[in-house]
Amino acid sequence: MTGDLLQAAGALLAGLGLAFLLGRLARGSRLAGAAPGARLSVAAALAVDARRRALILRVDGRELLLVGDQVVGWLPEGPRP
Repeated sequence: MTGDLLQAAGALLAGLGLAFLLGRLARGSRLAGAAPGARLSVAAALAVDARRRALILRVDGRELLLVGDQVVGWLPEGPRP
């Protein structure tokens, strides 16, 4: 039982470590950025507090507002004030 738990914990740590390293590699090589003509891109980002960010995502020409992990809604189309 203890051996199975240690094996599972080791596999979890190895997977998290690999995901972290791949994320750092993607960020450093700009693989995570949006390509020209991409359907999804980050239009703006702002830190709300230590844990949350406000993001405006551009999706197929429309803009979506996210705060933390909550979808606030689609922004109205048309001229900006």
